[in-house]
Amino acid sequence: MSMDWISAGKVRARITDEGALEVRCTGLTTQTKYYKTLLKEFFRKEFPPLRPGYGDYSVHIMMEYTGDAPWMDLDNLAKALLDSLTGNVFEDDHQVARLLVERRVGEREGIWLKAEAMD
Repeated sequence: MSMDWISAGKVRARITDEGALEVRCTGLTTQTKYYKTLLKEFFRKEFPPLRPGYGDYSVHIMMEYTGDAPWMDLDNLAKALLDSLTGNVFEDDHQVARLLVERRVGEREGIWLKAEAMD
């Protein structure tokens, strides 16, 4: 069931062997709304259509940075990313039953997320 990475610009995504959606965005901006538009367009134009699920979902978001941590509210980042998944992964973000959002020092700056249906 796994698929190869599909890339366009700063975004790449795939479906893992376990059926989870994994997304990576290179670069960081403190304008968290930027990610909502970027990912919505990516899913609309580049990624094969997904059938939104109706059960509970688990979403893990990781913001990686180099140097000093950017001045970014992680809750706003999470909201923008969840909004971009609405209609693509799940029908509505109220289906997210588990949400982990964190930041850490990384080798390159960017956003990583994994969304998967819960059993």
